[in-house]
Amino acid sequence: MAENVTTRCAPGAATRQQALGGTGQPQLGSMSTMFRGHFEHAIDAKGRTSLPSRFRDVLAAANDLRMVITPALFDPCLHAYPMKAWEELEAKIAALPQFDSNVVAFRRRYLSAAVECDLDKQGRILIPPSLREHASLTKDVLWAGMGQTIELWSKERWQAAQQMSEVELQSFKTAIAEQFRL
Repeated sequence: MAENVTTRCAPGAATRQQALGGTGQPQLGSMSTMFRGHFEHAIDAKGRTSLPSRFRDVLAAANDLRMVITPALFDPCLHAYPMKAWEELEAKIAALPQFDSNVVAFRRRYLSAAVECDLDKQGRILIPPSLREHASLTKDVLWAGMGQTIELWSKERWQAAQQMSEVELQSFKTAIAEQFRL
C-alpha cells in the first residue's frame, strides 16, 4: 500500500535520499530515533502489517529492529516503542513505589499487555489478536509517528479521533499556544 508522507524524514532534508546521506542507507546521526509522519497500510487476516519503510530506517539506524507494542491507555490504538525506549520506560516504572495503587494499575494495564515484536524479512510485524481487538484493527491501519514512539490505529478510528468541533478546535489552539508559548 502507498505511504502517505506528511513530513520530511530529517530536518533540512529535501528528500528521503538526502536524509539517508545520499546512499539510500541510514547514516548515523542523520536520523535520530524520531518517528515522523503517518502512513496507511493493510493488516492481513493473520494480523501482519508492514511497518512503514521510514520507520524501519529509523530502527535500522539504531541497529535494533525489535519493538514492543502495548495497548494505549486512553485511546483506541496501540503504542509501539523501539526496544531501547521501552527499556528506558520500564526502568522509570521500576523506580516508582511498588505498592501505590495507581502504579500497580498502570503496570497491569500497560506493562503486562506489552508484546515484544520482531520484523519479518518483509518488514512486517505480527500484531497479537488481543491487541488487534483493542484497536479494532481489521483491514486498513494507520501508523502515526509520535516522536520517540509510534501509534497504530484502525484507519476509521484515526479519522474519527481527528474530528473536532469549533469549540474543541478553539480550546485546542489556546492550549497549544500556552503550552508552547506561541
